Amino acid sequence: MKKINYLLLLLAISTTALAQDNTPAPKAEKSPNVHHVGTVFLKELNTADSIFTTSIAEATMEAGARLDWHKHPGGQILMITNGEGYYQERNKPKQTVRKGEVVKCQPDVEHWHGATPETAVSYIASSPAQKGKTIWLEKLSEEDYFGKNPNKTAPRNKEQEILQLSKTKWRLMAEKKVDSLSMFMDDQAMFVHMGANMNKEQELNVIKGGMIQYKHAEIQATSVRFIDNIAIVLDKIKLTAIVGGNEVINPFTVTEVYMEKNGKWILCSLSFTKLLTPP
Repeated sequence: MKKINYLLLLLAISTTALAQDNTPAPKAEKSPNVHHVGTVFLKELNTADSIFTTSIAEATMEAGARLDWHKHPGGQILMITNGEGYYQERNKPKQTVRKGEVVKCQPDVEHWHGATPETAVSYIASSPAQKGKTIWLEKLSEEDYFGKNPNKTAPRNKEQEILQLSKTKWRLMAEKKVDSLSMFMDDQAMFVHMGANMNKEQELNVIKGGMIQYKHAEIQATSVRFIDNIAIVLDKIKLTAIVGGNEVINPFTVTEVYMEKNGKWILCSLSFTKLLTPP
């Protein structure tokens, strides 16, 4: 208990100034599976009105997620901000789109887009709304998504597995789903928060009890290094959290250590190091 109190004190002292003037950014919400398959998070950046007639949204699609066939009466621009995905127009070949690329979909052109089976994708979508909302069409077939051999198993990409697991961890921490978190944490795992050390049980209790509420981890840079069956993930993040009833935002370098056991990655260590630079 002393270690946990020490952690709270450190966080509260280091973030008092930031807590006085923090305007929460729009929050990404998990989109209901009505017009897509898989997990999709959506954040509305601008709602069209009579003056600014363009709707702008940010979407993140986990690996395997994809939209149904649809079209936009006013067309749409997709700016790929992270990862790798697919884009296809009706009766045209499927394209692979990557970070930094821009896709311009003409008005009323039937198309679909989504993540690849192995990689997640994030993008900003911009569409003029004055001509009407998205028109949803039929479900995307397995053949359209996977190709003519949908049962073909893709080669294993360990780096993508680790990065996806790391992203899932942040989401589960924010949602306080400790049972799911526990499943991929080693029983001997250790957690370091700015000098306070905790074991697996203590870490899960902190999350479950809301002593620290992880609202959102904005990943600004990430890398993975493998040593035999060990994977080390280095993340630079901007963490939004609730500490002592105050919302605080801090920049951290986070070190995650995973070990592969029987073909499954298990989290063994998670360490936070606060950066001196502003978030």
